[in-house]
Amino acid sequence: MVKHSQATTIRDVARQARVSAATVSRYLNRSAPVAAETGQRIQQAMRELGYSPRLAARALATHKTYTVGVISNALNYAFFGPLLRGMDEVLREQEYRLLMATCIAGQDRGNLPFGPHNTDGVVVFANTVDDEQLIEWHAVGFPCVLLYRLPPGDLSFPCVNVENHAAVRQLTEHLIEAHGRRRIAFIHAPDYHQDDLQREAGYREALRRYGLPYDAALVLRGDYRREQASRAIEAFLARVLSDCDAVVAGDDDLALTVLGALYRAGVNVPEQVAVVGFDDQHFAASLVPPLTTVRAPTETVGRVAARQVLRLIRGEAVERETLLPTDLVLRRSCGCAGQSLRKGLSESYHPQMLVGR
Repeated sequence: MVKHSQATTIRDVARQARVSAATVSRYLNRSAPVAAETGQRIQQAMRELGYSPRLAARALATHKTYTVGVISNALNYAFFGPLLRGMDEVLREQEYRLLMATCIAGQDRGNLPFGPHNTDGVVVFANTVDDEQLIEWHAVGFPCVLLYRLPPGDLSFPCVNVENHAAVRQLTEHLIEAHGRRRIAFIHAPDYHQDDLQREAGYREALRRYGLPYDAALVLRGDYRREQASRAIEAFLARVLSDCDAVVAGDDDLALTVLGALYRAGVNVPEQVAVVGFDDQHFAASLVPPLTTVRAPTETVGRVAARQVLRLIRGEAVERETLLPTDLVLRRSCGCAGQSLRKGLSESYHPQMLVGR
C-alpha cells in the first residue's frame, strides 16, 4: 500500500529503508557512492511512502526570488553588524536582497522562516537549523552555506569559519608567559557554538603546554541566555575570584560583561585579574581598560558566505571549508602597555600580533 503524505520526510524514508538520513541524502543528491542494494531499498521506501523530493525541488527552482535568507539565533549584538554588512554588500552587487530572521535549533523545527519555498538560498548560522533539516535541504539540492559550524556527517555543504584554536591557545599562553597568570578562567558564550569548543580546546592546550592543571570549576559553560549573562557571570566570578587571576571570555560581549562585573566587585583590571576576549568588536579599543582580544574578520566572513551561496545558486563549484585567519590584538586589559610581546607566541600557527592602545 502506498502512503501519500505531504508530511513524509527524508527521515521517514531512512527509517523505512533501514539506513541513515545522510545515506538517503547522498543517494538522492548523488554526492557519494551508495551500494546498489542500499539504493534499491531507498527506492522501494520512497515508492511505499510516496516521497519524491526532486519533483518539488524542480518546480520550486523555476521561480527565482532573487533573495537570500540568513538565519541567526540573534541579531541584537554588535557582532552581527559587520557580518550582515559584508553579506549585503556582495548580494546587492548581484541584485539580490538579503532577508534576515532568527531561529533556535530544536525549537523552530517545521516553522523555519526561509527555505526553497521563498528564497533562492540561505546562509545558516550555528545553533539555528537542526541537522535533520539540513539533510533534507541537501537531498533536494537547496543552496545553503553554513557559518561557524561544520556540516553534519559528510554532507557537502560549504562552510565558513575563522581560526579559533591556535589563536586562543596563544592568547592564553601570552597571559601565562608574559604576565605570569596561573589560575585562568574560561567563559563560554551561551550560544555554545562549535567555535566555543575550539576556543576552549585552545585554552586547555595552553594550560597543558605550561604544566598547569585544568580545573572545571574555572570554566563557565554556555547554559544561560544572553539576557542572563550578567547575572550568570557575576555569580560565577563570585565563586572563583579568590582563586582566579585571569579570564578568557568567549567573545567581546562577554568580556564587556566580565569587566562590568569586576568593576562592581571592586577588582582592578588588569592588576588583580586580566581579561581578554574574542572578535575585536568596534567598542573593544574604547573600553576601560582597552580590551586585549582576537581580531576575527567578521565582515569578510559575511562576504565569503554571500559569494559561496551565489555560486551554489548558479550551480558553480565551491570550497568545502573556508578557514579565515585571526590576529591577536594586545591592549591594556591583559597587562600590556603598548609594547609588542611576540616572544613565546611562536610554533606552528602564527596569527599576526597587533598592538593597540
